[in-house]
Amino acid sequence: MNTTIKQQRTLSTLAVLAVIAAGLGLGAPAYAAQATATAGGTVVTPIAIVVGTNLAFGTFAAAAGGTITVSTSGARAVSGVVAMGASATSAAKFDITGEPGSTYAITHSGTAVLTNTGGGGETMVLAKFSDLTGANATSGDVSTGTLSAGGTQSLYVGGTLTVAANQAPGTYAGNVIATVEYN
Repeated sequence: MNTTIKQQRTLSTLAVLAVIAAGLGLGAPAYAAQATATAGGTVVTPIAIVVGTNLAFGTFAAAAGGTITVSTSGARAVSGVVAMGASATSAAKFDITGEPGSTYAITHSGTAVLTNTGGGGETMVLAKFSDLTGANATSGDVSTGTLSAGGTQSLYVGGTLTVAANQAPGTYAGNVIATVEYN
């Protein structure tokens, strides 16, 4: 009977050692599985914007004061001012390029006034508006766009210029800035 107890203790000790060895990775080989995933990414064409045409209000006389509006198609309308001859007017046109079919956000900034470049410091207030079609809009702002299958789109910016009575003569200028960023 003493031998049986001794054999049971030896077997119990061996079982404990086998469990410890397995826990330490020293036991019998385990079955394992492995999978491999690929990692990748795509670099897209950077979005870019360039000026195609500047916003031009043409030549005019202040008279009693009023407004000049140049639509997103470049058409001019006057109220209270005198348009001089057939002077050239145009909406600003920005040409946008990038990854075909991508959407992007548009923000507008720049001066809200045009300043007399002759140094007198006189100003005229400019209210800007925009669209993506050049469809003669005179209000509103577009804030998003989608590039065509060819990766292009144009942004048209018009504006209304407020002219004071007896506005000082001179050439007035300011900035119209459009910024685009992928969504």
